[in-house]
Amino acid sequence: MYLSLWLVPRAELPPAAPGTRHLTVAGRGLVGAAWVVYENDSVLRYDELLRAVLVRDGARARVCITDIWVDSEISLAGGRALWGIPKEMALFEVHRADGVSCAAKTGRGTLATGRSTERAALPGRWPLAFTLAQTLNGRIKTSRVRGRAALRLARAEWTAPADSRLGALGRRAPLISLTLRDFTLRFGG
Repeated sequence: MYLSLWLVPRAELPPAAPGTRHLTVAGRGLVGAAWVVYENDSVLRYDELLRAVLVRDGARARVCITDIWVDSEISLAGGRALWGIPKEMALFEVHRADGVSCAAKTGRGTLATGRSTERAALPGRWPLAFTLAQTLNGRIKTSRVRGRAALRLARAEWTAPADSRLGALGRRAPLISLTLRDFTLRFGG
């Protein structure tokens, strides 16, 4: 997983799940975007591009995936039916050489391109824990997500055409970028 985080002015935050509100501090919210390559021991093998925003569900902080594309029909169907994750189909190009370069396209054009270069490894394997808040069957669906990953600091560059839903990603440099290697994720209880 190649993850970048941005602090974004409230007016530029992507729409979140109905029933949630953006979590902001000093008028800015946290937006994350990631290229994910599921391979090796993954149940399914596919590529993914996502954007998520930090929200409040009542008083609780949650993560809401606002935009997500995959190249697997099975992943698309499962994500929508089980967790309310609004997956769409795209074509991906992933190249590894001195880092990773990614591109995602639909029939309407390029969604985004990115390049990530690892800088320094952080020792050990780090726990991952958050709760998703999505809309499923007209109601808020929360899903616990747990996992572990080896973390590396990275330098990432994101570009997206102005007419892409991800057009804002290239307008400012990420606050921080990380590579999550050999990660595990478990959705639900």
